[in-house]
Amino acid sequence: MPTIFDGLLGRFHAYLAGVDNDLVADEVARIGWNMPVRPLEPRALACLGHLDRIAALAPTDARLLAGFVADHRDALRWGQTYSAADFGQDFVDNYGWLEVFGTRGHFVNDAAAGGLLILGPDILYPDHHHIAEEIYIPLTGGTEWRMGEGDFHIRGAGEVIHHASNVSHAMRTGKEPLMALYLWRGGPLAQKSIIGPMIDLRGRG
Repeated sequence: MPTIFDGLLGRFHAYLAGVDNDLVADEVARIGWNMPVRPLEPRALACLGHLDRIAALAPTDARLLAGFVADHRDALRWGQTYSAADFGQDFVDNYGWLEVFGTRGHFVNDAAAGGLLILGPDILYPDHHHIAEEIYIPLTGGTEWRMGEGDFHIRGAGEVIHHASNVSHAMRTGKEPLMALYLWRGGPLAQKSIIGPMIDLRGRG
């Protein structure tokens, strides 16, 4: 009999399969979707209070996934990489992630990780970088995104955002919360991001 976790993985996969983007299609083809389940105890976070609003904001193609997560939030294990010592208590109360598959997720995968990030309204996720290559797809619009030394730009729901290995990036929400789907590959899948811009020291004496 299918479980809640099967339903989560199925909706996650179905959403990605519907994204018309070569980079995403290549990643979906690489992932072996017949993954073993990892038993995890549920863990709730304060940011889950934004899920009903997120489900209402999600466009039609993302509504099945966002709504499913909102309906089953209490059965899932939510995580945080940072503490109040990193960015303050307001950030921690409005931040969290759900790893669907990976080295810590509800399904075991040592080659790739995929999940969902939540940020509440009026939150800055400062510049950070990591070894793993990353694909983000916002499931809600209105959030500003920055990559490298560029400026912040609003990205719409469904846009594909690609961060190569060690490329700095930041996010800044407006008056609405963010849910973004993410995929990681090619690096430590549980690495804590390095805060601050990536400094290229090549060619410096």
